[in-house]
Amino acid sequence: MTSLTLTPSAAKRVAYIAGKQGKPAVLRLAVDGGGCAGFSYRFEMGEVAPDDLQVETDGVTLVVDPVSLDLLDGSAVDYVEDLGGAAFKVINPNAASGCGCGSSFSV
Repeated sequence: MTSLTLTPSAAKRVAYIAGKQGKPAVLRLAVDGGGCAGFSYRFEMGEVAPDDLQVETDGVTLVVDPVSLDLLDGSAVDYVEDLGGAAFKVINPNAASGCGCGSSFSV
């Protein structure tokens, strides 16, 4: 069984962005090749495709395509605000290492 989590903090931020853009509250997370550690995370507001895994939190849907899912199983998407700024963050148990920017990883 594949599992993903969208934290309430991330759901609240997605709902806010969706409201400002007049789009559905759907956050797409994908993994692309590249980045300083081998793979990079890509976030975008999007639509649900028929083969996507969908996870809902507080009325907001996180969607992941089947190809990216293998690298993201068990991950949580959070929204973090600190002195360095604010960003969506993926807590990925499959990542063997990451990089300082926090947006790329290796397996």
